[in-house]
Amino acid sequence: MGEIRLKRIYSPADDDGYRILVDRVWPRGISKDRADLDLWLKEVAPSTDLRKDWGHDVATWPRFVASYQAELHDDDHAEALATLRELVSEHDVVTLLYGAHDTEHNQAVVLRSVLLDEPVPGV
Repeated sequence: MGEIRLKRIYSPADDDGYRILVDRVWPRGISKDRADLDLWLKEVAPSTDLRKDWGHDVATWPRFVASYQAELHDDDHAEALATLRELVSEHDVVTLLYGAHDTEHNQAVVLRSVLLDEPVPGV
């Protein structure tokens, strides 16, 4: 398995390896050229209902993590998660990109933990 990095999409691309946007909604204020993506895997992102319910409220982080982890194994997300696992195994470095301001509480943090089979920080 390659290295999995996390990065805000608004940060400049450098030695990020294979760059994957894991947001369901395109981030505001960034052009597709500037994003410098290899893939937009929106199907692996939290569902619209879960994203709106959570609203990036840190107080509900543990509930969001549990709900999102459950979603990742449902029919709507399982294929995208399998694709992500395959890409991580094929590349030395994969960077999961997200638009959230909070670098510690976002779906990319959860995805990285799931891919590495590690506990999610802060839960």
